[in-house]
Order: sequence, then C-alpha cells, then structure tokens
Amino acid sequence: MNWKSLAQRAVRVGVRQGIGYMRRSGKDTSALRAVDSLLRNGDTSSSEPTRSSRRGGSPNDDPRARTGGGARGGRTGADQRAEHARSRRAARPKPAQRFPKRPAGGYPGDFRGRIKPVYSPDLDGSPDPGEVVWGWVPYEEDHSQGKDRPILLIGRDGAWLLGLMLTSKDNVPGGVGDTRTDENGTPYINIGTGEWDSQKRPSEVRLDRIIRIEPSAVRREGAVMPMDRFSAVVDSVRTD
Repeated sequence: MNWKSLAQRAVRVGVRQGIGYMRRSGKDTSALRAVDSLLRNGDTSSSEPTRSSRRGGSPNDDPRARTGGGARGGRTGADQRAEHARSRRAARPKPAQRFPKRPAGGYPGDFRGRIKPVYSPDLDGSPDPGEVVWGWVPYEEDHSQGKDRPILLIGRDGAWLLGLMLTSKDNVPGGVGDTRTDENGTPYINIGTGEWDSQKRPSEVRLDRIIRIEPSAVRREGAVMPMDRFSAVVDSVRTD
C-alpha cells in the first residue's frame, strides 16, 4: 500500500467521524457522504491494479481490447477474408463488352442443302464447330431483324459458320438424345445440361433451321459440346 492510499484512508476515517457527529447533532450529512463516496471510489481504483498491470503489461496488451471484445465486438477472421476477396474482385479489370452485330453486307438466308459436319472445338477466343457460342441470329420471318442467342456451331459454308439455335424451353419432354416435334411441327432434340447455360437448365436444339453466322457477329464462346451429343444432333438434322 502506497502513501497515497494511506492518506485517502486517513481522510475517509475523519470524514466518517464527522458524519457520525453531525448525525448525532441532527445536522445534514449529505455533503460529507458525497465526499466519502468519492474517496471510496478513488481508493478502489488506485489500490486494485488491473489484470494487465499485474502481468506487467498495459491494457492495450489485452487481445480483447484490441479487437473490440472478441468476435462479438469486432470482425472475425472469416469476415476479413470475405472482405479481402470482395475487394480483389472489385479491383480486377473487367473484359470489354462486345455487343452482337448483324453480318456485314446483309444476311444471305438460311443454309439449304446437305451439311458436312465438323467437330473441332478450341476455346481460343475464335468460334469453331463443336462449340456453343452467343451471336446475332436473324428472325426467320424477317432477316433484317434478329436477336442475341446461343448457337451450336456444326460446320462451315465458305466464310460462314453454320449453326443451330439452342433454347431452354421444354419443347420436347424426355431424356438426353430424345427427338420430338412440338405442336407446330418444329423438331427438337434434347441435349441436357452443360456449361453453355450458367443456370444449368436442360437445353434443346432446333433441328430444321441451319443458320449462317458471320464470325464477326459472334459475341462470345460459351462451352464445348460433348462429342457424343454433338454427333446425336448432326445425325438428326433435317434438311430440304
């Protein structure tokens, strides 16, 4: 016990004796009681060293003090790792967006005749037969209009790529490889799921329309069609 604590206790003894005297005299003791309370608190704070001071350290040495009281008072390691991953994704440069465009010089019409299937997928950035790509497809009833659609490339016609449209609509109930026609007489084949659909929805290929695709009208590659399913598709293609 140091001299400061001894002095505080001596003063407290004197204050308490004064409180007793004033009580016996019938006088107000509130002021002395307030002094006694202040002295008691000061004595407690000075005479009881903190846990960190008993260990020879400072309050800042307590890990809970640094982290705000543990997992409940601050971020956990998992939170910090997740935030770091989000910041890395945000800083990563995004590829330039390429929008689909119509073929230069106009669309010559759908391909008619016997095809020579080619299977040569190579995800090198250029569209190749055997791949599912996204590109501009003209409407059947109006070749001056069209939309961006997934296409299975099945061959070539000179400078043109030849492809078949994919859809995720369930036009043909059944398993992979099943071929049926819808209520309008349009033939489809089930090809199941694949990397060409980010939502892993079952897909179908329309068999009666072979589209000419200019390579520059292809927006991006999607995925490689497995060879067995590619063969089932081209074997089922109907031509005039």
